[in-house]
Amino acid sequence: MSVRNAATRPRVGPVSWLCLLALAAAGCSPERYPQTALLPLSEFARIGDHVQDQTFYWALGVFVLVEGALLYAIFRFRGRPDDPEPKQIHGNTTVEIIWTVIPALILAAIAVPTVRGIFETAAIPRGDLLEIEVVGHQWWWEFRYPEYGIVTANELVIPVGRTVHLRQNSADVIHSFWPPRFAGKRDVFPGRETRLWFAADSTGLYPGQCTEFCGIQHARMAFHVLSQTPQEFERWVARM
Repeated sequence: MSVRNAATRPRVGPVSWLCLLALAAAGCSPERYPQTALLPLSEFARIGDHVQDQTFYWALGVFVLVEGALLYAIFRFRGRPDDPEPKQIHGNTTVEIIWTVIPALILAAIAVPTVRGIFETAAIPRGDLLEIEVVGHQWWWEFRYPEYGIVTANELVIPVGRTVHLRQNSADVIHSFWPPRFAGKRDVFPGRETRLWFAADSTGLYPGQCTEFCGIQHARMAFHVLSQTPQEFERWVARM
């Protein structure tokens, strides 16, 4: 490349990078892309969100400290042409103990809410539960309401404030049921029942998806959760 071409080549300045960052951030809009687990709408989802937040903050702290120490070492101890050969050392027991104990404590701090969350989400609540049978098919979801004798396809209708207990199985291959605003993923197996529960906090229409590759139309195996007030839910039951 000639000197002239190099001099006339456009430079990407800080403003351009900020514009690109703004465009990338705009792609994270929950209104445009509502299938996110970062805006929980049930106690079940908040348990997972809390664990994720705690893990992120610990990871962020480790990143800042490690990268900060690395940058400090790069600039503070960078080599110069007239520097003598540095002192040669071999090992440091104190430092090695410190960088072994600190990660172990961080992992323990992450493990405590994680294990607690596993037990909390695995336990089925007691009380007035709405029992719903979920059957995965290639490539659609069947929802059965034994209490009302209702069957729907790809539409899970629930009342706000009432805990729903989903009993899941598959009619063919392995699927994975995921309503991201309300609960974590649950694999759905043929010949084996898995369970999931949650109670919606607010009304609305929220997307869900199969998250286990189950064949050529897997990407289209979507459903939605229609969360209604108890009165609206009773009217829906009466219409069905």
